[in-house]
This record gives sequence, C-alpha cells and structure tokens, in this order.
Amino acid sequence: MRIFTASLATETNTFSPMYTDVHSFYESFYAPPGQHPATPTLCSAPLIACREFAAKDPSLHIIEGSCAWAEPGGLLNRQSYEFLRDEILQQLRQAMPVQAVLLGLHGAMVAQGYDDCEGDLLQRVRDIVGPGVIIGATLDPHSHLTAKRQAAADLLIAFKEFPHLDFMQRARELVHLALAAVRGEITPAMSSFDCRMIDVLPTSYEPMKSFIDKIRQLEQQQGVLSISVIHGFMAGDVADMGTKLLVITDNQPVQGEALAKTLGMELFSFRGQTLPQFNDIGQALDLAQHVNGTVVLADVWDNPGGGVAGDGTLILEQIIARNLRGVAVGTIWDPMAVKLCFAAGEGADITLRFGGKSGATAGPPIDKQVTVVRLQTNAQQQFADSSVPMGDCALITFDGIEVILNSNRCQSFDPSLFRALGIAPEQKKLLLVKSTNHFYQGFAPLAAQIIYVDAGAPYPSDPARNAYTKLCRPLWPITAQPFG
Repeated sequence: MRIFTASLATETNTFSPMYTDVHSFYESFYAPPGQHPATPTLCSAPLIACREFAAKDPSLHIIEGSCAWAEPGGLLNRQSYEFLRDEILQQLRQAMPVQAVLLGLHGAMVAQGYDDCEGDLLQRVRDIVGPGVIIGATLDPHSHLTAKRQAAADLLIAFKEFPHLDFMQRARELVHLALAAVRGEITPAMSSFDCRMIDVLPTSYEPMKSFIDKIRQLEQQQGVLSISVIHGFMAGDVADMGTKLLVITDNQPVQGEALAKTLGMELFSFRGQTLPQFNDIGQALDLAQHVNGTVVLADVWDNPGGGVAGDGTLILEQIIARNLRGVAVGTIWDPMAVKLCFAAGEGADITLRFGGKSGATAGPPIDKQVTVVRLQTNAQQQFADSSVPMGDCALITFDGIEVILNSNRCQSFDPSLFRALGIAPEQKKLLLVKSTNHFYQGFAPLAAQIIYVDAGAPYPSDPARNAYTKLCRPLWPITAQPFG
C-alpha cells in the first residue's frame, strides 16, 4: 500500500500586520522530502505517524513530501502559497499511484486570493488522485470548516484538546482510519453542524473538559469513528469563520448528522461560559501581590500563537511602574534588540530600547539600562512531543526584572523556555507569559496561581466589534439569537 504524506500549515490572523511569506516558513519549519526529523511538529504529525505504522507493517510504503509550517501571522502572499502548494502537488504526481494521501494542515490559512487555502489544496489533491483514493488530514480546532474541504476529503480530524497536547494521538487516529478505509473495513462518512457561534473554548476547564470526555465516550459506540469540535478562529475574516461539529461515521450519514446537531446545540448552550476569569492589568497585579508562591500571568491577547507580534509592553509597563521584583518575562519578540545584545556580549551593561515596535495598540517601547545576562543561539522550548524554536535569545535584567528577548515569534508553551536561558521559573514571584491557554499544562504544576490578563490589545478579541467583511451568516455574539 502506497501512502503519500506532507504538510503545509499556518494560522492566518487577517487583522494582523505581521504579513507571511515563504521565508516565514523557512524560518519556522521546513523539511523537504526525507529530511523531516524524528520529532513531530504540531501540524506534521501525520508524517511521523505514518513512519510508526510502516515500521510495524512492511506492506506500507510511505512517500514523504515536503512539510512546512510558519508561525501564525497575517495574510500569506499569493506567490508564496502557490509555490509551497505546487511543490507538494508535484511531489504527489511523481508518487502516483497511491492508495491514500494524508496531510498535516492547520485549517485557518488565508492567502491573497485564497480565503480557503486548505480547501483549495485538498481539491487539487482530489483532482490528481481521482475519486477512489482516500484523502485525510489533521486540523487544528482553531480553523474554518468549509464545504469544499468536506467534499474533497474522506477524513478530517481535529485535535480535541486546547492546549493541543493530543496532536500525535489524532495523527495516529487519522492513519489508523485511513488504512482501514483503504482496506475496505470502513466507509467514512462526514457530517457537520454549524453551531452559529464563535468563542474561546479551553478544554482545561469546565464545561469543555467534560464535553470532550463525553465525545471520547461516544466514539466508542458502534458506527461512530471520530468526532471533532472545530472551535473556529475569530481573527480570520472569512465566510465560514465559526464553531462547528464534525462527526465521522462508518457509512451512517443520517446518524452522523443527528449526532452532530445534538452535540452542536449542546456546545451552543455553553456560549459565554467557557473562559476562565479574565482580569485587567491592574486587577491582575493586585491579585498577584497577595499570593504566596509563583504566580503565572498570562497575557492572553498579545499571543504570537494568534498571529500577533508578541512584542507588547502594556503589562510590563505596569510591572515597572509598581516597582515589582522577582519577575521573569518570557518572551518579548524583538530581533533588533537581540542583535544589539549579541553585539554587546554577555555581561555588558547597555542602554536598550525593546518591545513595542509592531503597532500602536500594544504599548510603547521600553527604554532601560540593562545587563545582558545570557545569550543563546537557536534556543528551543518543549510542547508535548515537539520542540519549538525560539531563535536567538537574549536574557536581560534591570530593576529586579528578567526579560527574555527572542528573534523567532512564538508563544509561551512550557517552563523550558525560561530554563533555556538559565532561569529557574519556580523561584520567581511573577512569570509573565504570552499565550491564551497552550501554556497551561506546562505551567500549572509550578504555579501557586494562574491569572489570565486581558490587556485589551492587540488581538481582535471581541467578535462583536471586529470589522468582518466576509462573514456570511449570523453568529453569536455578533447576533444574540443566530438561529432566529
């Protein structure tokens, strides 16, 4: 059995000024055929899963295509998308004949002239392989589920967890179901339901934690192969933005449609109840000062994982104004400041301007006399089974505050980001991280308290105020009663 696998993924915040091109992929992650490392990335996990299955079954022949991932950002330029897409399509043509095509996608990629990049890619794959070949893909739940994708693919499986710690499990599930379909053991039928809402749905908390447990139990029932919750991505101005339920049955589409609607309406009933308590900057710092032990402050909207810069200074500015000590910040994206620190060298005392460069809404640059404590080339942090590049990093200190400056935009996933620069995070009073919820699993064990901070910028976090131009149907909270 011949299986072709490849990956092309990024998450596009159409409101972000951080535009994306082919070099964004090369800087983040790019592996041409046969050069993917043994460890997976979030969206290339199907390739690693294929290797695992082939190691146990010599009848499987895996043809590896290119894998490319860019850190979430703004609109992808047309030429870059077409170049990376066509590279994979040409590899597929050369691999023919195949019995299955398994792709690692994100699901929220938008390029100039392509509001549905994944739908475009999947349809072109279908045109090459014909109707009899199984096509499957993993998706990030923060994606847009379109009719074009469903029509072109046989299997679409989204990560269940947010944080997305289960990406390898979902990749293995995809390969397992695809092989069963090729062998004629199952006939996948996909059914979806539009929940007519958009919200943030972390699975670390109730009610989503129990909802995901319920879905796992339902997947054990006869005929139900897979259930995915597509959370949606509110920073994508596309027609199909929003939350949807996707059910895959073994040739039981009517059952699948009924189950998708039942689960979808239950999810709709959770609207506005899924987030932990968010605090403004003043409230968060007031709370933190009364906690014994390490407090993790999550800057939820200056999150590079949502396509913004991650160079905001609004919270740090207030920490400085309050003269707080024992603070570590991980990270602030500022490649120019990193270069200046590398030029000065470890131990240097320099005047440095850092942060606040990408836009007017996320705070001014910070000007300080700092000490360059440590420099680290090609630093990495961990996230589940993957290593996340932070680029060249500089640790600076001033006024009892330590700040990690990084050259590759990335959100805060794990305490290993601090340890990579020689900081013991559990010894700090305050840890300021930039992430909505992916940080939770790593930081919860060392935190006396986690405080979510809504600094009000720069992510487009209020759907009712976002200037959508392409949304084609009513969604809560933009419309109070979207079902009429």
